[in-house]
Amino acid sequence: MGLTHVTTTVRRLARRGKGFTAEFLVDTGAVDCLAPAKSLRKAGIKPEGKNIYELADGSPVELEYGFARISLMGEETVTPIIFGPDGAEPILGVLALEGLGISVDPKTRSLKRERTRSLKQARRSSSWATA
Repeated sequence: MGLTHVTTTVRRLARRGKGFTAEFLVDTGAVDCLAPAKSLRKAGIKPEGKNIYELADGSPVELEYGFARISLMGEETVTPIIFGPDGAEPILGVLALEGLGISVDPKTRSLKRERTRSLKQARRSSSWATA
């Protein structure tokens, strides 16, 4: 199976400024997005804290994270984003994809908009969900 990339723009939450646009690797195995820290800071995105993340080889690394406005395919969402090392390939994780209502077709490796977004719950515990 090959790789899927998509042109994505990352902006600070206030929507001011040019932002950062790049080809992001679509990674359905990654929860959060990641981009080079230098590019995120230049776009006006500020770190909010640090977390320990597990790399593909299983090793742990402590990195800063923040929150950003992500735009692609005419859709926009707010998502956590990791401040990666300089030269790191930007990654688009599943939280952003789900927030955008976009899925990956595994056969064609193409992105597609979902026609609807589910409001269903795994179990009916909410009173308004049963109405």
